[in-house]
Amino acid sequence: MNYKNITIGIVTFKSEKVIFECLKSIKKIKKIIIFDNSYDAELKKKIKKKYPNINFILSKKNLGYGGGNNKIFQLAKTSHVLILNPDTIMGGNCEKELLKSLQQLKSKFAIMSPNEKNKNFGLFKENNENKINPSKDIYDVDYVKGFAMLINLQKIKNVGMFDKNIFLYLEDIDLCKRLKLKKQKIYVCKKAEIYHLGAKSSNFGFESEKCRNWHWMWSKVYYNKKFSNNFVIYTKFIVKLILYSFRLIAYSLTFQMKKKIIIYMRMSGIYNSLMGRKSWYRPVFRK
Repeated sequence: MNYKNITIGIVTFKSEKVIFECLKSIKKIKKIIIFDNSYDAELKKKIKKKYPNINFILSKKNLGYGGGNNKIFQLAKTSHVLILNPDTIMGGNCEKELLKSLQQLKSKFAIMSPNEKNKNFGLFKENNENKINPSKDIYDVDYVKGFAMLINLQKIKNVGMFDKNIFLYLEDIDLCKRLKLKKQKIYVCKKAEIYHLGAKSSNFGFESEKCRNWHWMWSKVYYNKKFSNNFVIYTKFIVKLILYSFRLIAYSLTFQMKKKIIIYMRMSGIYNSLMGRKSWYRPVFRK
């Protein structure tokens, strides 16, 4: 295994403010695919001028995080893909340590993540007997967050890649859950450092907040329905809808319009997901 066995995949959406710092931090891996969900032709020109060997795909349709990465998986000619959010910056040793761990594990894993200081990993059950042992250079976890994932393509293709029904949020946790149910290994590489700015991949004002709140609630309901008792889930989120309705009234009476809109978006996300409707909401922005 060497760097030629790895492709870096980055899904962007109005990400010009952060993408160049991300690309600057990539030193060793030469194969890079960018899949742009906002059809930003100007960004493509700027990136191709500075990095002519990058494969930059302009998508005519916004496929979301999971859908965009699935397209990258299909395009990649390597055995492994390192997913990066555009608002991540790799530490100077990140690529070297990931490659060393990849060589050590000999591809006997589904996902391996670099280490982020704010703990980008966890267990599905806190009392799980398989305790995390962070004293090791490579340690076993139940899930890692999707802003940085070294993917073993063969392993994840066997479980269907990212769930195409999820447009935004929890698609990374959903993938990890399905992999763990299939007894696949997920690791964190302790010495491979990465920095995540968080919620900076896309930013286009208040519409970002509307979009995030709608999809967070839709995905939360969808994920829980998929892996939990539906009666309990319906009861839990119907109660949440009732509580949100009181807040909606309060914000309306006090003319707190932005807070009212955010609560409405959360309620809409919950309701649509409970009703089994697709994740249909898409951000609206002016060019």
